[in-house]
Amino acid sequence: MGNQVARHKAVAAEKQRLQELQQSGGLDFPGSDFRAAGAAQRKEWMGSLDLDRVHVKDVMWPGTHDSATNKIGIPGISRPFAQCQTLSVYEQLCLGVRVLDIRVEGSGRVCHGVLTTYKVDVVIDDVKRFMAETKQEFVILEIRTEFQKVDPPDFEKFLIAQFGDLLVPQDANIVDRSLRELLPHRVLCIWRPRNSPAPSPGSPLYSSGFLKDNWIDTDLPATKFDSNLENLRKQQPNSVRRFFYRVENTVTPQVSSVVLCVYPVTTRIKPFARLFVSQVFKQGLLDNLQIFSTDFVEEDFVDICIGVTMARHSA
Repeated sequence: MGNQVARHKAVAAEKQRLQELQQSGGLDFPGSDFRAAGAAQRKEWMGSLDLDRVHVKDVMWPGTHDSATNKIGIPGISRPFAQCQTLSVYEQLCLGVRVLDIRVEGSGRVCHGVLTTYKVDVVIDDVKRFMAETKQEFVILEIRTEFQKVDPPDFEKFLIAQFGDLLVPQDANIVDRSLRELLPHRVLCIWRPRNSPAPSPGSPLYSSGFLKDNWIDTDLPATKFDSNLENLRKQQPNSVRRFFYRVENTVTPQVSSVVLCVYPVTTRIKPFARLFVSQVFKQGLLDNLQIFSTDFVEEDFVDICIGVTMARHSA
């Protein structure tokens, strides 16, 4: 009981520290005043950019963590322990999300830890549906085999067959390409197998080296907030870095804690997305921030990323 009380106090103290920083530091950064006019603008926000002038590295890509967990587990029983999103992949894309984090296991089902949900075909169909409804939107699709699981058989061939000409061909200098140069290809697919060979140079799929992050397993919001800042500080600016770098505005339930459901834990840091970007700006790191990701994505989070992208574009 004493450990649980101490844990509760630590969480409360960390949330208070972030709240005080928010009250004293403000939430301004280039693009912070952007608010999308409505659903249609978010659905096709990339198409409103000057595709000739905006390069892949110029975009602040809004992403989701464990993107395909909206129907995982049993509602009210196991789902709260693994669900990180309530929207389907298609709904997220229509909301403006452009980076997806998909975990799979040997049978081809999406999973989060030990829990599974629908087949990965559902994700693929959602992406293809969105692509069919838009003309100039781009998606980074990261698919990995979950920890301690085996790869679905012949999965690289399966992905290539499913997406076909939508796939952006592997390119060591992808971050330097203008968005116009990518067309008509619009899906940049990163495949991270566990026991199969990684995509080789020349494959239509990208290997894990093209997308990196620094994950710390904690449920303490200020600890994660500070770690995200410190790790971002160690990165080169987008103009120099040759790979995508992701920052996740998330925290994770801990087995040592009494609170094991994802939603109440991740809401400890979720409201501080604007604070994080404002601190990144004040510390001169805004040009290092490239992929920004969250649990339970909402409109305001997407607007942060669109706003920063448009501010970079107009600078």
